[in-house]
Amino acid sequence: MIETGMATVGDGCAIAWRMDGPEDGAGDAPVVILSNSLGTAMDMWSAQVAALAARFRVLRYDTRGHGRSDAPAGAYGLDRLGRDVLDLMDALGIARAHFCGLSLGGMTGQWLGVHAPDRFDRLVLANTAACMGPPSGWQSRIASVLENGLAGMTSAILERWFTPEFRAAAPDGIAPVREGLLATSPAGYAGCCAAIRDMDMRPVIGLIDLPTLVIAGARDPATPPADAEVLAARIAGSQLVTLDAAHLSNIEQPAAFNAALLDFLS
Repeated sequence: MIETGMATVGDGCAIAWRMDGPEDGAGDAPVVILSNSLGTAMDMWSAQVAALAARFRVLRYDTRGHGRSDAPAGAYGLDRLGRDVLDLMDALGIARAHFCGLSLGGMTGQWLGVHAPDRFDRLVLANTAACMGPPSGWQSRIASVLENGLAGMTSAILERWFTPEFRAAAPDGIAPVREGLLATSPAGYAGCCAAIRDMDMRPVIGLIDLPTLVIAGARDPATPPADAEVLAARIAGSQLVTLDAAHLSNIEQPAAFNAALLDFLS
């Protein structure tokens, strides 16, 4: 079963979504929400959908500023990205769900775990951090993107996202990721950069009281294993899994990522 659509959230922004799930009894299956990283869209989860959709309804959405969702001008806040998820759930009649976010999606997941724990059963925070400074670096990136677009920084971004071995061995796997990055709205990318610039969840992540899986990439230069260790140490009872991957670990190590995800959610 596949459904697609657009949902209008509280501030009028339209969010693109897609639901995949089992053909039989799909309405009764638990929902897993997948939240994309900065500079990608819902397609980044393609390798997870097949593994999850036999047991779950899999809800993917394009974070505002990305994919087919609207890209309002100006800075976004992490609270707005979190409320987008809650508004989407309300629009689709979803009372509770599991949530899995990677990088920016994992930051959104942290906000949801603190501010809306009653809406979620299990939380997966992959290749993410509670704080990702310094703010001046993000401000410089915002200025560059708004002036010059994303083309000039694409190669450097891909070098952080994937290990050298994976880039050499899987050019066909990286090509759609590059195309998606280049297709991202500069205004939308900059708006989400502002959310990361202004984010510091360190004082409150200890308030998360949900079963939580933290996934790290052993070779992730963007959110290194130390960032994952901070999350795992401060979220009581959380589990930490480290994969041999760089930043987009779900694409570089899909089998290992899926195994960890299914084991945790099941």
